[in-house]
Amino acid sequence: MSYLVDEFKKDHSVITETLTNIRALGVTSEKGQKMLLAAKSSFLAHLKKEDEHLYPVLKKAAESDVNLKQTLDTFATDMDEVTKGALDFFDKYSTGGSGREFAKDFGKLMAALSIRIRKEETILYQKYNVLNQ
Repeated sequence: MSYLVDEFKKDHSVITETLTNIRALGVTSEKGQKMLLAAKSSFLAHLKKEDEHLYPVLKKAAESDVNLKQTLDTFATDMDEVTKGALDFFDKYSTGGSGREFAKDFGKLMAALSIRIRKEETILYQKYNVLNQ
């Protein structure tokens, strides 16, 4: 596994763990609010790192690989939805929120992120590793 893929996987773990800690602390607590801001920063930094280091390599390879291009197009559409959902969540709860509504929104966010992470780690990162052997 490449160093970059290993770093991306660590980012996934940190983001997921931070969000889980927010749920345990409560989004209305001071510590929960600080962690929410940290989770948002980690999420955005991770996206930026992927945009700078992962996707250029994959897009270059997709120029001569129709299947990879289709995969990237599908991932891009999916990522737009996941990113919008995550940013909406961070904005909505940046000043706290109710327990029941937070729990519902948190569950939706975690489900979307879990699916996305699994797909990235089993599909995109594998393709990246093959290209960088």
